[in-house]
Amino acid sequence: MKEKEEIKKKEESAEEESQSVDQTTEIPVEDEKTDLEKANEKIAELEDKYLRQVAEFDNYRRRVMKEKAELILNGGEKVLTEILPIVDDLERAEQQMEQMTDVDAVKKGVELIIDKFIKFLNSQGVKEIDTKDQDFDVNYHEAITMVPSQNDDQKGKVIDCVTKGYTLNDKVIRYAKVVVAN
Repeated sequence: MKEKEEIKKKEESAEEESQSVDQTTEIPVEDEKTDLEKANEKIAELEDKYLRQVAEFDNYRRRVMKEKAELILNGGEKVLTEILPIVDDLERAEQQMEQMTDVDAVKKGVELIIDKFIKFLNSQGVKEIDTKDQDFDVNYHEAITMVPSQNDDQKGKVIDCVTKGYTLNDKVIRYAKVVVAN
């Protein structure tokens, strides 16, 4: 009998323990709702931030494209306005040539205009490619003809420049057209 009583007591204590465990592991429904609501609020907040970032980036991309298009359209404006005084000088020289009889004065005026234009080009980063007594270099020269050399020292050298070449900030924008000794 004692054994039966002990078994009953053990069963009762086990039931009490399981009930107490059930009570402690149960989460109130209200707490579950607030956690779910908090998570939903956080998701909504992050979604809102994401949408704002996407919209901001899209606006930035459009603005950059618009600025780029404006630069392409108006990028040469400064250069062109700096060329206009040279055009004015050429027009004045043309008017004076009709009245002038002194060829040297006309020649001097044209030389001044050319010098002014070359200074302008230099200020924009345009430099003339040197060809005089230079070795032929495919990076800067375009050989339009080759002539037999009179001595071995001239072989592979530029002996005449037909059209000047130019670089813009060290990038070739027009190759010098040259005659090369062979």
